[in-house]
Amino acid sequence: MRIAILADIHGNLVALEAALADTKRIGVDQVIVAGDIVVGSPDSLACWERVKTLGCPVLRGNHERYVFDLHTDRAPPIWHSRQFGPVQYAAQTLGPQRWREMAALPMQHVFPDAPDVLFVHGSSRSDNDLIFPYTLDAEIAPMFSPNAPRWIIRAHNHFCSVRLWGERRIVTVGSVGLPLDGYPSAQYTILEKRDGDWRVEHRAVNYDIAAAALRFKESGCLQAAGPMARLYQREVATAAFQIIPFLRFFRKLGVVEPGVTLEDAVQRFLSRNYDPRLD
Repeated sequence: MRIAILADIHGNLVALEAALADTKRIGVDQVIVAGDIVVGSPDSLACWERVKTLGCPVLRGNHERYVFDLHTDRAPPIWHSRQFGPVQYAAQTLGPQRWREMAALPMQHVFPDAPDVLFVHGSSRSDNDLIFPYTLDAEIAPMFSPNAPRWIIRAHNHFCSVRLWGERRIVTVGSVGLPLDGYPSAQYTILEKRDGDWRVEHRAVNYDIAAAALRFKESGCLQAAGPMARLYQREVATAAFQIIPFLRFFRKLGVVEPGVTLEDAVQRFLSRNYDPRLD
């Protein structure tokens, strides 16, 4: 049995198509999409519809939750600020019917013919849980049932890894559309049953990064989603963290210059880290 796990697509249709073409080329028995199909690059709607054509299990990621919670009383006030412009843009392009489809997604999945493998986005407890090589066992335990299978396959971190947890293996599959390990590519993972146990293969597929970055301009996303979209564009181009460092920069700048606008802060942050691939 050969399973392809795709996750963290984040609206990057160019990367999604490259990853799917690779799964077709190498041959797989099953595909599962482990969440965060939307928000980030401009093509959330196209990615959502493309994933539905696969007819495979799809899990809820935290960004699906942001979209379907945005217009409810569960949304914190900051979600309606310019800082969450990319979420607002994705929600607008997707529309209420697709919000409801996303709200119905499960948080975890087990294939009947692979009962020793659990698929989640963050963890069984939360779509926002992060697991790193240095995460303490005691911190991981509340994230899963005591009876969790031996293999746990997850996403959310945006880089590939394998973490030992007692007798279990926690595999983080990497990001199709927004890797953050410094290697711009469409990344996903193959899980293959061989000789009675599972083998893990992390794959990185080259794709047209320039075309993916250009979609931000062609689609009108840079204007409609606001200044935070420029940071997503740079993350696509560089496969490096931009948004989290920017938010730290913005908080510190706000202390020194109270009232500084988000637009000005993004411009000043980007001018310190110029990348000509975004021209």
